[in-house]
Amino acid sequence: MGVMIIAGTVALVVLLVQRMNSAARGVAAGVSTELALRQPPGTRIGQIAPLEGRLAVWVERPDGARILLVDPQAGKISGEIRLGE
Repeated sequence: MGVMIIAGTVALVVLLVQRMNSAARGVAAGVSTELALRQPPGTRIGQIAPLEGRLAVWVERPDGARILLVDPQAGKISGEIRLGE
């Protein structure tokens, strides 16, 4: 009886690890791994937040701050919000 409990526990752990690995591969496959924001020199990222399937990236540029809406699946900037204009 003790052997069956140990075997069942090991099988459960192996199954969980396999499912977590396949889920992580699926998430990584859907996201571009390279993205260039192409901002001028002196720009720095202030904050990043998720926003309905996109990322909102607050950048502080020499000519003013703005929020870039980034589509991580396409690997490009999909919009821009300029602050103070």
